[in-house]
Amino acid sequence: MFDLKITNGKIYDGNGGDAFIANIAITDGKIVAVGECAGEAVRVVDAKGAIVTPGFVDLHTHYDGQISWDEEMKPSINHGVTTIVTGNCGVGFAPCRKEDHEKLIKLMEGVEDIPGTALAEGLTWDWESFPEYMDAIDAKPHTLDFAVMVPHDPLRVFVMGDRAVLEERATQADIDEMKKLTREAMEAGAVGFSTGRSDAHRCSDGKWTPSSEAHPSELSGIASALNGLDYGVLHAVNDFEQEREGDQFDVEFDIMETYFRAAPDHKSSMTWMQRDLVPDHWRKILKRAESLQEQGIDLRLQAAPRGIGLFLGLQSTFHPMMAFPSYIEIAELSFEDRVAKMNADGFKEKMLAETVVKLAGTGSSVPPMTDIMIAMTEQIAGKMFKLSPDGSGEVYYEQGYESSAAAQAGREGVSVWSVLYDWMLEDDGKALIYFPIYNYTDMNYDAVYEMMTHPLALPGLTDGGAHVGYICDASFPTYLMSYWARDRDGDQISLARAIQMLTSDGSDFLGLRDRGRIAVGQKADINIIDYDKLALKVPIMVKDLPAGGQRLLQPVTGYVATFVSGEQVIDNGELTAARPGRLIRMG
Repeated sequence: MFDLKITNGKIYDGNGGDAFIANIAITDGKIVAVGECAGEAVRVVDAKGAIVTPGFVDLHTHYDGQISWDEEMKPSINHGVTTIVTGNCGVGFAPCRKEDHEKLIKLMEGVEDIPGTALAEGLTWDWESFPEYMDAIDAKPHTLDFAVMVPHDPLRVFVMGDRAVLEERATQADIDEMKKLTREAMEAGAVGFSTGRSDAHRCSDGKWTPSSEAHPSELSGIASALNGLDYGVLHAVNDFEQEREGDQFDVEFDIMETYFRAAPDHKSSMTWMQRDLVPDHWRKILKRAESLQEQGIDLRLQAAPRGIGLFLGLQSTFHPMMAFPSYIEIAELSFEDRVAKMNADGFKEKMLAETVVKLAGTGSSVPPMTDIMIAMTEQIAGKMFKLSPDGSGEVYYEQGYESSAAAQAGREGVSVWSVLYDWMLEDDGKALIYFPIYNYTDMNYDAVYEMMTHPLALPGLTDGGAHVGYICDASFPTYLMSYWARDRDGDQISLARAIQMLTSDGSDFLGLRDRGRIAVGQKADINIIDYDKLALKVPIMVKDLPAGGQRLLQPVTGYVATFVSGEQVIDNGELTAARPGRLIRMG
């Protein structure tokens, strides 16, 4: 007698091969048979006409705070994800002493756009050390499984105190202590260590992140904590655009190479995207990564399946009008009152006659890039689009110049600002404008296709749980399957390969041998998907974070069922009451 049997589904087993029709038998949360599966079951789910896949593995999320108070783990759970990794980019909330709570809240608020008020109210803080953090989040039931990396920023603050945020160089004693604590966390089951070196990352008070300029000796010293273990990965984010010193690509990659070489028997990954200001850097990164592979250093590159950008709107964190004096005067009004003011006679003309002001600077949570983008709006409006240009509610990310704000302004003989102003007020002020900052230099996905299909690529960068006021990229798995494998004109990725990327590629990288495939002995993490109906809708802003904090969620259709350890957590797109998710303890 099986606990569960899924019958008649078209199975993509995660190995990248052809699909096949078979049944799956599950007992005690594991797959015990694939094929005919003769025998009775307590429950039978007929998947005829649907595809059946392993649960998806998301390597790059930022649920570090949310996971301490939230059981549901939206939006990732709504997009077939059954395993996540937190602690990316060097940011997180452990280890942490009580007196440093505010420091880490400002860090996450600034770097990952998670409302500080939501973090202040929601974080349980029933930990100090990293192993205590692991125990605390494992004690709470969740819909999905989670692995955690040790993040560099809180580790540095824990060891160095205020010196960590004053950009002081770590002493050898500091490095030794950070290495010791990292090893302690790894032995408690952490999946790896991450660091961040991005000039786009600032704390909410505008200060640099603690690890942003860490010396190579610090990075290599901490990374060496993984040596001697048969598990553990390293991660880094680096934009190679050191704005304080100009283009430092080779210098920065040399630092990254020192870091990766410090744990030569362990896999590493780093973010990989095309940036407009340095459109050739992604190829330089690839060349260096290929060179390291030849030398036995296994560096993988986390790539995204679409342009990485912002949703701009009156409910979002950022939008083009936010630096006009007239808007600043009404910025603290309720959303409805702001919309009413902007619709009032003469307000548009008054605002657009003004000169924008700078918003970033000392003490400001607004990143400098915002001022740059607003100042360049007329030049970059050729890459600003209505997210649903036909008004159907279906989203379109790969659009051409002809549907941009700049093109419409040219056709109508008006300013770009006028077009953007009107677009923002559509749908009662809830409309979203899509502005792809990365991966869209050439106004197409040629570079994205090269990245996604390269053997060193890993699907990543969803940032689930982060940037909640202007992106919802936790929907990447759905987009990869629906757009790249089905809807896109031109180059595509086969559905079998897309599913392999979302499942076994990630689990193999992490060293998780119990998931990522539909096979006997594997965890019963399974998706049943009505592939013809798999589709994304325009994201909506909801206020469901602690302290009334808001975030974007992206409606999706097509997920008939999602199972974690054999328990159904999604039923026709809706969450069930099941909470089988647990902390993954490596080793």
